[in-house]
Amino acid sequence: MPFDPSPPRSSRNVLGGPLQDCSRDPLTGYFRDGCCNTDEQDRGLHTVCAVMTAEFLAFSARRGNDLSTPRPEYQFPGLRPGDRWCLCAARWAEALADGCAPHVVLAATHEATLRVVSLADLQAHALP
Repeated sequence: MPFDPSPPRSSRNVLGGPLQDCSRDPLTGYFRDGCCNTDEQDRGLHTVCAVMTAEFLAFSARRGNDLSTPRPEYQFPGLRPGDRWCLCAARWAEALADGCAPHVVLAATHEATLRVVSLADLQAHALP
């Protein structure tokens, strides 16, 4: 069966409700559909809807993933503080351990995140 690039149709968030959009500007998500959807092809588990901070962007660059620099060849505008982006769950967990985890939008964070991060940690970093 060929790979179907369309996202799952009934994704749930970490609170058990329907998965909400994370960002359409900049357009985010593994499927670039604005949601933190995932499937078995998403090895990075891009499921945490996070609100970028200067501290986190610097942390990510130090870890080898510069999210601030535009990459037009990939249609990537570069991220700024305040932008929402679907982060890899493991990278968010690394940032948590380093004390610089960005805020998360629980309604837009896919339930698959709970395989890597506890709900309590996500709730502690939820947008007020």
